Amino acid sequence: MVIGKVMSVDYNKIRVKISSNVKGNSVNIRGEIYYFGNIGSYLKVDNAIKESIICEVISIFDAEIDNDIVSFNTESNRELLIKPIGTIDINNFFNLGIGIYPGIYSDVSILTFDDMKIFLRTNNKELLCNNIHKSFHLGISKNLINYPISINIDNFFNIHSAILGNSGSGKSNTIAHIIQEIHRKNNYSAVGSKILIFDVNGEYKEAFNNSTNPKIKFKYFKPNISEDDKSYVPFYLPHFLLSLDEWSSFLLATDATQRPFWDSVIQECFRFYSIANSEKKEKSRFENYFRYRVCNLIYSALRQADSDTTRITTAASILGTISSIIRSDAKLEESSKNLLSDIYDLQRACTITFGANHNELQKATDKIFKQVNVLDAEEIKNTKKNYGEFFDYKFLKVSAELILLEEDARGNKQIRGYTATMLTRLNYFLDNPDCNFMRNKNSITTLEDYLNSIWGGNDNAVQLTIIDTSELSPDILETVTSVTSRILFDERKKLIGDNRRKKPIHIVLDEAHRYIRKNHNYMLKENIFEKIAREGRKYSFYLLVSSQRPSELSETVLSQCSNFIIHRIQNERDMQHIRAILPYFSDDFVNKIKQSTPGEALVFGNCVPMPLHLQIQKADPSPNSKNCNIPKEWFINDNSVNSRVMN
Repeated sequence: MVIGKVMSVDYNKIRVKISSNVKGNSVNIRGEIYYFGNIGSYLKVDNAIKESIICEVISIFDAEIDNDIVSFNTESNRELLIKPIGTIDINNFFNLGIGIYPGIYSDVSILTFDDMKIFLRTNNKELLCNNIHKSFHLGISKNLINYPISINIDNFFNIHSAILGNSGSGKSNTIAHIIQEIHRKNNYSAVGSKILIFDVNGEYKEAFNNSTNPKIKFKYFKPNISEDDKSYVPFYLPHFLLSLDEWSSFLLATDATQRPFWDSVIQECFRFYSIANSEKKEKSRFENYFRYRVCNLIYSALRQADSDTTRITTAASILGTISSIIRSDAKLEESSKNLLSDIYDLQRACTITFGANHNELQKATDKIFKQVNVLDAEEIKNTKKNYGEFFDYKFLKVSAELILLEEDARGNKQIRGYTATMLTRLNYFLDNPDCNFMRNKNSITTLEDYLNSIWGGNDNAVQLTIIDTSELSPDILETVTSVTSRILFDERKKLIGDNRRKKPIHIVLDEAHRYIRKNHNYMLKENIFEKIAREGRKYSFYLLVSSQRPSELSETVLSQCSNFIIHRIQNERDMQHIRAILPYFSDDFVNKIKQSTPGEALVFGNCVPMPLHLQIQKADPSPNSKNCNIPKEWFINDNSVNSRVMN
């Protein structure tokens, strides 16, 4: 339906005069109501080669109003300024940009729902859906009022995406609605999906249950939950799956000194665990190896010092420390009864008479060393831990002390100062209840066990996993999100050929600015999410980044996102950051985002042919992210109170 004529054409705007026959701000075409008199609505105008140029209304005015006379003629002709956006060619294919502009006096028409299907590329949706479900409903257009907007699933989920906006702008609702939509399809079970949500605010559990789709399986994890809490599955991040880099970052270890030291500790811990948990007939191997290590420590101490007094003092300190370590653990003490007797003999040999020991300690050590099966001990010492092999964290402290003593015996007297911070963090890991979920393996002793706990086995596959991290401290949150994502990504990288494109994984990063920071002050030397952002697409491993502070996000991660849903953002710094990452982001977009109400969003990227302003559909059920009703919580009706008192 024609509503007006082109009166003038500029490079970035077209002036339109509305026909005097068109009254009001809407028209009825074949029973459908179309609104055109509102800012942001769509119109179309044909050019000389019969292409339809899609335009957006940017200004509405009446040029006949005399500014000096306060009079209004509501029947007068109105005029519009419209901005060209893109072109529907003669093959009904939409492209952004304008090649040939319309001529003056060209007809200006209403953009119909059929036109929207063409430029949104959903005109063949029904045909496609006979084969497989292709799109999901996102919301209602603010440009073409009441028009439902569907997004192509492949275009949205086949690349990294970002959902940005201030707190309370509707990000959580958007994420919940999108995931609900892809799982809530009749005749489609979506059993091949694998979505993991890091729920930083503990709000997504309420949004997902079996009423969404009985065929879909959900799993709700939470670290360090009480035994009485049956609504969650206990989440475990086994310590033995941390890489050396991840251990170093968690312990705040430096590369120069502490990282090699910790590598030695891990290897020693693995050796102790391996021999301590071997078959009963081999229990003596543990004591034999420990005796071998003690004797070598004493030999090192005897070689390093210049005087007997210094040598004996160092040796006595080593023996006292080892004795304390063994006696501090009942299991360790039970396995080392004969060794404790040997240590007692060595301690008795640590005597000084007139400044000399007369080789008493050397003789005692030689005597004990003769009991050692050296070949077996050296075989154990040469054992190396491979990534993913289980070891008991309870041996970490004894291993750390043993490596420290070894360095002391070699004359490295500064090692304890160099490693003080790291060892404090080790005590935090060993003793703090916040780290229970990293220590308690709950029958998870292999990488395969851990992966099955996240996704279920082949016969019990889980499509949606939610890990509630709301009660974790910032450093542990960074460890959990990074390590879990790294483990899953490493498994994807093992796939070859077509297997890379099967069973894709999508990670939803809630409040991503907390662990994907712009300033690179990561606990980890390289943030795994930046690596996933760069390489994940090749392995069908995708990120959905959600943040209220895009200015604090890693530019690497944000720049690799190709789809954006941007809710209200009023912080100028955040807006400038978005504009820097996205050079085609115009002032018009900025104004729309700043003026959006909660639930509205600007959508652009690979998933849509042109930027769209939407009211996002409400999630059902909603995530637990509603605002507090302050008056309701503050005030109680006095009459109701008095009535209760009287009763």
